Amino acid sequence: MSASKEARLELAQVIKEKIQNAKSVVFVKFNGLTVAEDTELRREFRKNNVEYKVYKNTLVRYALHDLGITDFDDDLNGPTSVAFGEDETAAAKVIVEAAKKYQDKITVKSAYVEGGKVDVAGVKALASMPSKEELIAKMLGSLQAPISNFVGVLSAMPRGLVVALNAIAEKKA
Repeated sequence: MSASKEARLELAQVIKEKIQNAKSVVFVKFNGLTVAEDTELRREFRKNNVEYKVYKNTLVRYALHDLGITDFDDDLNGPTSVAFGEDETAAAKVIVEAAKKYQDKITVKSAYVEGGKVDVAGVKALASMPSKEELIAKMLGSLQAPISNFVGVLSAMPRGLVVALNAIAEKKA
């Protein structure tokens, strides 16, 4: 086997592992980004813990086929970049915002989330959803509210008693 073929197979294996480890994988068509725009986009991806790479379509297709996934063959044509997200929504959020900002230069092709293919509308829906951490924070806030209110009521009773005692003491004086 030639050295270049071994290198390609090795890279396909790396892509396969990235797909397996990611919570979401978004496929993006890019065309005409300037260096400054690309740098800004990559900075935004890093800030959101998303790995953004440009791979040869054949290598990505080979990695997906190795995982038994054939739904993306039509999407892996033309210039394609791949965003690997650590959560289900981060990659979609960054890409949808970038698509709005850079208009015709970036478009969503599809995504692989929770073991299935998500179309463009699904990626936009994912982008509008809060992240898992945001949902947990909201839930904890909701759970904490009744306890906080109860503590407020309990602490109001002694305060009311102190105010009443002060009022009685002032009348006697």
